[in-house]
Amino acid sequence: MEDKEKYTSKENNDLAVPIIKNANKEMRYHSQIVYPIISDGDVIGSVILLSKDGNTKMSEVEQKVVQSAASFLGSQMEI
Repeated sequence: MEDKEKYTSKENNDLAVPIIKNANKEMRYHSQIVYPIISDGDVIGSVILLSKDGNTKMSEVEQKVVQSAASFLGSQMEI
């Protein structure tokens, strides 16, 4: 997140990056989108959309939803 760039698991078929520390095999997520929340030029958090189902495909619609949520939260923190 330091690079202020979104992350989407490649082609939604490889194992995604672990979200929590000490995650076991039951807690693995196969598809994910991680988008930074940016306020005043700083990353203050992230919005994460996850799926445990290996058949789930994250489309552009899901990416836009996560982007909109992150943008909204970032703008609310600036007020």
